[in-house]
Amino acid sequence: MDETAPPDAPRTWDGSAFRGVAPALVTPMQPDGSVDYFALADHVEWVLQAGVHALVPCGTTGESATLSPAEQAEIVGRVVEIAAGRAPVLAGAGGNDTGRVVELAAAAAEAGAHGILSVTPYYNKPALDGLVAHYRAVGEAADLPVIVYNVPGRTGLNLTADDTLHIAREVPQVVGIKEASGNLPQITTLLARRPDDFVVLSGDDESTLPLLALGGDGVVSVVANEAPGPMVRMVEAVRDGDLGEARAIHQRLLRLMRANFVTANPVPVKTALELMGKAPAHFRLPLLRLPPRDPARAALREALEEVGLVEPFVPPTA
Repeated sequence: MDETAPPDAPRTWDGSAFRGVAPALVTPMQPDGSVDYFALADHVEWVLQAGVHALVPCGTTGESATLSPAEQAEIVGRVVEIAAGRAPVLAGAGGNDTGRVVELAAAAAEAGAHGILSVTPYYNKPALDGLVAHYRAVGEAADLPVIVYNVPGRTGLNLTADDTLHIAREVPQVVGIKEASGNLPQITTLLARRPDDFVVLSGDDESTLPLLALGGDGVVSVVANEAPGPMVRMVEAVRDGDLGEARAIHQRLLRLMRANFVTANPVPVKTALELMGKAPAHFRLPLLRLPPRDPARAALREALEEVGLVEPFVPPTA
């Protein structure tokens, strides 16, 4: 295979709408585990007011693994309705059963999504030909642009730069990748060889600034749930050539970016939003709330205080 070969034909699908900051939206829940659609609406409106460029419901941060297909379709439809054209909706539709993923993607398209974010099939670790067939089925079912999600730490499968480019050549709906491998040489190679219309998004907040500096296009962001405005300003500073401002924002958010992964995502980010007074942190098993005196909760509060998202804690006087 010629690693530098261009796509077989110009793509008719466009991923440019998903450049910038796209929060990987949390899914607020009630104490009984049902979806809290009122809190979801409030959260989506809040990040939109902060200027985010796209929205990602039903990703892994949105606890898609424990949402039913009906719930996922309902959430996507609600987010599309709330966005009302202010930002495109890149709906999560992933899994390791192609048939189920196809159904999720088609339902997301019917609910009004503008694109599909689909993680590589986990656990069964298909060969490259299997991945091509998988994404072809997803793209054809949704009839929308597809962003592949590469997160080997969760899936046990890594897409190399060559793999990604091969899938993009074979599947016209695949217009980009969310890269969360943490492998900078791999990402650099992909950025150097990609077609001009292929978007590369960071899937790791801490890696966003270096990826942007190398020519990447944006981020599907966890921290943008808590600090959407600063993340937007960081990305736009890079676009404006002000790396000094971008570095300052990155360093300001770094502690919070790391605190969001002190335990399994999305437990920390939902806990942080609770500390910020946004929505109670409720989950479905096997995820659990952090106990009140858990060190992770204290670390999150300290990180939020540092960014100015909560008031510093003042112990009561005797």
